[in-house]
Amino acid sequence: MRLNVELLGKKFDNPLLPASGPSVGSLHALRFFNESKIGGVVTKTISIEGADVKKPCIVANDKMVFNTELWSEKPLEEWVDNILPQLKKEMKKPLIVCAGYTASDFKKSIPLLDEYADFFEVSTHYGKDNLASLVSSICNLTDKPVFIKLSPHISDYLGFIEEALRAGAKGIVAINSLGPGVVLDLKNRSVAIGTEDGYSWVSGPAIKPVALQRIMDIRRHYPDLPLIACGGVSSAKDVLDFVLAGADLVQMLSSALIDGRQLYDKIVNDLPDEMDKYGIESILQLRNESLLLKPFGDGSYPVIDTEKCILCNRCVKICPEMAMENEGEIVNREDRCIRCGLCESRCPVDAIKGVISCID
Repeated sequence: MRLNVELLGKKFDNPLLPASGPSVGSLHALRFFNESKIGGVVTKTISIEGADVKKPCIVANDKMVFNTELWSEKPLEEWVDNILPQLKKEMKKPLIVCAGYTASDFKKSIPLLDEYADFFEVSTHYGKDNLASLVSSICNLTDKPVFIKLSPHISDYLGFIEEALRAGAKGIVAINSLGPGVVLDLKNRSVAIGTEDGYSWVSGPAIKPVALQRIMDIRRHYPDLPLIACGGVSSAKDVLDFVLAGADLVQMLSSALIDGRQLYDKIVNDLPDEMDKYGIESILQLRNESLLLKPFGDGSYPVIDTEKCILCNRCVKICPEMAMENEGEIVNREDRCIRCGLCESRCPVDAIKGVISCID
């Protein structure tokens, strides 16, 4: 299986990268990624002053991470005098340097960061009215490709991208964390973490469908745009889903906060078998395939394989029209069934067929 990706003249051994955030904010953390099996390395957002982050700042459950993290807690001087020079001596992979946040910051930081970056990534919550000056301010200071990270709250994201490209951006990263959100501590009648307003930002596997929609839609409107996906990745299949949707590279962070950083190498190790399972010869082949927007499911009545069925009654419990019944074996009442596909998608032993196609 060919996992390699080439983007804007840089070669990546595979499409998986870390995303900017708490896991890439120190020399020892970046060294871990440099020695790992992933395709490239990304830094935490570097600004002039180190961020003063209120603690605690990260909590998680199985599907979501809530955070009140800001940019790097290390100032620019620490990055350019210590972290990046040492890392440069050891680098085995392309490096994306994340920088923030204002035009005046860029005037000072970009000339100092430029020699270490293969690409720059810029997170912005600015609307289109302020975007052009922000993007042009960094693009005028470097000849390295600049990627703008798209915030999901921007409704006119295609117009936002057009404005960024006109100002000199070469690519897009989509998407940033969702929010604001709130996570509560019921025992103490308080927020578990939060800003002064009690807010936090939400990431992790639960946001994957939102990120996939953005990537799919951006790729349809910009067929040749360098595009990096971010949001909800937790498996090799997730990486392939995002490549099929249109991503050139795929970033992950929150799932490693939930399950551990060993997940990066596991995903890379799992990619060849997952590609073989779906008949994918290479990442490039998958990236160049057209994504069909018509589902393959027949939309027929569900058919229950009684030999596979373990009588767990999940389909009986969840059917919105109470069409599934246990009569010693599971039967479907067609006079009630609306052929929605929920039972098939939730069967733990794949004993129901006929409504949808496989969604794994």
